[in-house]
Amino acid sequence: MVEYHHVIAMLPAIIPSTVMFWLHMWQRSMPFTTEVFDKEYDYIVVGAGSAGAVVANRLSEDPKMKVLLLEAGGYETFQSEIPMLAARLQLSEWDWKYKTEPQKYACQGMKEHRSTWPRGKVLGGCSTLNYMLYIRGNKRDYDIWENLGNPGWGWKDVFYYFIKSEDNRDPDIIKNGYHGTGGRLTVSTPHYTTPIAGAFLEAGKAFGYPNIDLNGPIQSGFAVPQGTIRRGARCSTAKAFLRDIRGRPNLHTVIYAQATRVIFDKNKRAIAVEFDKNGEHHVAYARQEIVLSAGAVNSPQLLMLSGVGPREHLESLGIPVVHHSPGVGQNLQDHIGAGGLQFLTDAPVTVVQPRVFVAKSFTQWSSLGIGPLTMLGGLDGLGFIKTKYANQSDDWPDVEIHFIPSCPSSDGGESVRKNMGLKDELFLKVFAPNLYKDAYSYYPVLLRPRSVGYMKLRSKNPYDPPIIDPKYLSDPFDVATLVDSLKISTAMALSKAFDKFNPRVWPQAWYGCEKHKPYSEPFFECMTRSFTATIYHPVGTAKMGPKSDPMAVVDPQLRVYGVTGLRVIDGSIMPKIVSGNTNAPIIMIGEKGADLMKGILRPPPIYPGQAPIPKYLSQPEGPHVTRGPFSKIGSLFSSFGVKRFAQRIGLVG
Repeated sequence: MVEYHHVIAMLPAIIPSTVMFWLHMWQRSMPFTTEVFDKEYDYIVVGAGSAGAVVANRLSEDPKMKVLLLEAGGYETFQSEIPMLAARLQLSEWDWKYKTEPQKYACQGMKEHRSTWPRGKVLGGCSTLNYMLYIRGNKRDYDIWENLGNPGWGWKDVFYYFIKSEDNRDPDIIKNGYHGTGGRLTVSTPHYTTPIAGAFLEAGKAFGYPNIDLNGPIQSGFAVPQGTIRRGARCSTAKAFLRDIRGRPNLHTVIYAQATRVIFDKNKRAIAVEFDKNGEHHVAYARQEIVLSAGAVNSPQLLMLSGVGPREHLESLGIPVVHHSPGVGQNLQDHIGAGGLQFLTDAPVTVVQPRVFVAKSFTQWSSLGIGPLTMLGGLDGLGFIKTKYANQSDDWPDVEIHFIPSCPSSDGGESVRKNMGLKDELFLKVFAPNLYKDAYSYYPVLLRPRSVGYMKLRSKNPYDPPIIDPKYLSDPFDVATLVDSLKISTAMALSKAFDKFNPRVWPQAWYGCEKHKPYSEPFFECMTRSFTATIYHPVGTAKMGPKSDPMAVVDPQLRVYGVTGLRVIDGSIMPKIVSGNTNAPIIMIGEKGADLMKGILRPPPIYPGQAPIPKYLSQPEGPHVTRGPFSKIGSLFSSFGVKRFAQRIGLVG
């Protein structure tokens, strides 16, 4: 006999989840991309990712300009809307699924000594796959770029473009004059933290690091970070810059369209893009310019496939050389951290999968945009610290601590183990004995690695994944810095701030490091070289620099040297990696790059600390609320909080 009271009790979870799914499918069916495209456009943008979506939006603001945006992947998925599920998007159909070459000095605990390299193959690119952290880096990063011979890229210049994109929804943070409101990119503070997050912040204070706005006047400090979140759901660049302007007639967005080559005329002018879609070969022509915004792997790959790159390498593959550019694919930099520093606790205060992935959590998220599913990929806090190798009196931290209220055993080995590519024997020995137990982790990340790698073509077939060798930890200084950061992290993780949670050191010895005394410097070095964890920030492979720099690929206006009509606008142009997460800086590059294409070399002056503060801070959702074409249906879904979900995915206002 059916017990109907059980069914009735489940309705609050079943109804919003079911309606959410169909609303999401309805959203995907609305005209946003096209299957019909023209032969010629004013501009062609390759890659609808963190930068490309921005560039296409800004160029098509002029109704006289026709813009074609090509994306190799497809639509976002329902899963990508839920911040907590970020890790589950890796190694999926929305990921290019790259892997590095075997690493000599790192990744010894990974299968074949390779690091997995997720890259977004989807509208929004990596902004649809990433952990949504909104961090601009250190102001000195950009002054260094300018001092390397890139005028217009100093902090006072790029600050304007951060403000231009941003629609910050946190009134307390807006007031400091370092944030924007009314932009297209929603930035907000997650509504949920675990009970143990406060201990992380208190530990930071005890070690001299205040609780701060990590995008404010100083960087050295701790915080629950802000993210690209709109009402509890992910705000990718696809949502912010493309979906919100659906119906703009002069912008054609074509999905499942993989660019294979840029075509040049006899004068070395880029005139067209070849791409494949649905098994058919197409060519689209550009009257003005072509923009590569395919990311730090695919942009240099496409340059080399098109004949722009190191002559010897291209000739060895039988690719006709259009221009010898030795820097293409070089200068590869990435942020890596040391995994393996986790601690057990008796208190039920962390993210354990059976406790978090329940009907209540999904109901909270779908109806109110709150609860544990709003956490930024499961992250609870960030801290920018200085190791003994940094100047203690300067605001130039060298390590970023990621505080995770979980560890690879918290999901039972279902997701993190696979995404990291951990060896089976390592997982079974270190993590399997503690499946689903409460634990928390400190992941210190090296902000300015000295180890630099490269990427190059595997063949002239555009469908062959390129050779990627980041040369992780090849410079001993990187290891020394991470070892010191692990010592600091251990002291923090076991400090008085955590006492009430009864923390305990991990009982299992680290696989492969058993001969070293636990928590000694040799032990930490061994663990660092074993669990070398990328946080997915590859940059630098089409370096920006002055003409006098033989390794520069683009000039300060992002025009490719040696040819005309072609620019690169994405993270690959960074001459030096920024001191923080890279998504916000790459969106800024998209904003500035679009202005450069319009002939705007210097932006209007908005100085740090003097960003306009709106008068209506009392409005919790902020001044900028996008109105979708179906806003009139909002009242129909007010029950069960479905209207709020429709707002979050951009279906109604």
